[in-house]
Amino acid sequence: MTKKRTTKLTDQLRKAIDDCGQTRYEIAKQTGIDESALAKFYNGQRGVSMKALNALGEFLELKIVMGRKPSKKGK
Repeated sequence: MTKKRTTKLTDQLRKAIDDCGQTRYEIAKQTGIDESALAKFYNGQRGVSMKALNALGEFLELKIVMGRKPSKKGK
C-alpha cells in the first residue's frame, strides 16, 4: 500500500512564488523582505521570519486550509 505523500509548506510557498508571475526581486521589494533572505529561503538555504511569512502570504493572497487528521486518542 502506498502512503500519500504530502507537500511541504516550503515547497508550496516556492510554487506560489513561481506561479505569481513576478520576479523574486519584485516580490522582495513589494513585501519588504530582504532580497537575499528571500533568495536563500527559495533555494532552501534558510528559513524566513514569521513577519516575512505573513508578508508573503498577504502578497501572494494565500489561504491556509487545515487538513489535520483526527486524533486517535481512546483507541
